[in-house]
Amino acid sequence: MTDETESAGGEGAQLHAIRVFLCVAEEQSIARATRILYKAPSAVSRAVAELEKSIGVPLFDRGARGIQLNDYGKLVLVRARRIRDELAEAAADLAKLKPRKSSASPSAMEHLLFNNRKLRLLVHLVETRKISAAADRLGITQSGASMSLGRIEAALGASLFHRGLQGVIPTETAGRVAIRAKRVFAEIRHMEQDVTTVSGEFAGMVVIGTLPLGRTKVFPMAIADAISRHHGIRVTTIDSPFEQLIDGLRSGEVDAMLGVPRRETDLTGLAVEPLFTDRLIVVTRAGHPLTRSPMPGLAELARRQWILPWRSSPSRALFEAQFRRAGVTPPEASIESADLAVVRQLLAGSDALALVSARQMEVELETGALVALDAGFSDMERQVSLMLREGAMLSPVAMVLVDALRAQAALAQRG
Repeated sequence: MTDETESAGGEGAQLHAIRVFLCVAEEQSIARATRILYKAPSAVSRAVAELEKSIGVPLFDRGARGIQLNDYGKLVLVRARRIRDELAEAAADLAKLKPRKSSASPSAMEHLLFNNRKLRLLVHLVETRKISAAADRLGITQSGASMSLGRIEAALGASLFHRGLQGVIPTETAGRVAIRAKRVFAEIRHMEQDVTTVSGEFAGMVVIGTLPLGRTKVFPMAIADAISRHHGIRVTTIDSPFEQLIDGLRSGEVDAMLGVPRRETDLTGLAVEPLFTDRLIVVTRAGHPLTRSPMPGLAELARRQWILPWRSSPSRALFEAQFRRAGVTPPEASIESADLAVVRQLLAGSDALALVSARQMEVELETGALVALDAGFSDMERQVSLMLREGAMLSPVAMVLVDALRAQAALAQRG
């Protein structure tokens, strides 16, 4: 019976084709690759042609003396080896889970993992914890998804998920494999972008995660600079909570992150590059009574209405520390929000005070729509950083935006 996750769509062929390409490229021979892979020469040639078609360029120069990697092929080989390394690590994780009596070898499990659909199934099951939801994402039936998962676990000789009435609960191993699977898909995304740059064309998607203090003028100016020079660049911004963005960075779903790293978060495996300093200030609308009278003390300020960052944020901790040092109970937030559009509208229509980034409200302060109040706060500066995953090999397209961020941050720092 055909496994639905392999037959649905063309995704299953691509990783298989990459595996065949790796063997041909490293052996520099289709004949030798056929012996290693135990495949017919026609099957090997077909897999290479399939990869070339999906990427859109030839990867080998073919002649009377055989085949040789061209410049495109050399770029693809680098990514293909990184994919193999990730899947080898995933296979090693699975090997630790299998019982001693299981005959599944790490190499056999690695071979099993060279399948887009199986990897996506594991990723979707970890994320949704429901076989029906994972099947919907893949566009297959629930029975097909169950069958495919059963085959993976049968080959492994162990369960990757605990079954329950409410769905499935991933084991720790399943979670690690899902992270590596996401990195594999990120490498494929970058592989396709690497090839376009050989001709000097920078085109493709870049995914940037932003934290509240990272959403200053630096960020949009960097995007504007990048897309003005390379019209094929597409940027997706994600403004999720800190931990979700860190998870996305580790898995390769997020190319880079911009914001203030948190001291309590384990940043092992991440490269943190300080870009510029930002300052937290207190602002209110123009014409607010406090703009026409002496600034009250902290005890009086604590009784005012406040628009504050989320309670779990570093900015909120700095704010509350100002009051505690003076022996004053910090105010409760009337509104907690990091949405600048919401904050601006609330300030315009109320007498609330807000704790904001000076750079984020630069335009409003320059036009006089908002007024900064001297609340007597100290030590309110934060270092905004660029965060990348150590060992990540960003595509040239992503590097264009990362370099633009660095350039704009340098200009902001000098200003």
